Amino acid sequence: MHSDHKFLDPLGTLVSGLLFGFGLAWSTMIRPESVLAFLTLYDLGLLFVLGSAVGLNLVVYQLMPRLCRRTLLGTDFQQRPFAMDRSTLLGGILFGIGWGICGVCPGPALAGLGAGNLDLLIALAAIFVGALLHGLWVDARSPQGDA
Repeated sequence: MHSDHKFLDPLGTLVSGLLFGFGLAWSTMIRPESVLAFLTLYDLGLLFVLGSAVGLNLVVYQLMPRLCRRTLLGTDFQQRPFAMDRSTLLGGILFGIGWGICGVCPGPALAGLGAGNLDLLIALAAIFVGALLHGLWVDARSPQGDA
């Protein structure tokens, strides 16, 4: 049965990624103007996208581990670590400001590239540079003994 997981895990990831990309494109979340219309409360259609994602995650991460001993692929459920601290709050604020200014979120930006919106390469490059700068900043603040 262990050999099945070597095939099923990537297949499950592939299928969920296809659903994710198709859903992002269909919901118009890959278009920054649609996201900005949502964020300015002009068009609340993307609220359904958010609601379905939150609802599904509640079922998968809260309800399923209580009802089933193992996942559909037979592996153990894993706890997702989360801490509400200063870094989480500041990171959320910075992400929200960046998202609000440009209307681009990393997942939809990648899906938008697949739909031919090459202008999103600029936003993705900036996202990668921002993450790199954060990593360099964290490394610079870490004591020399940490690896």
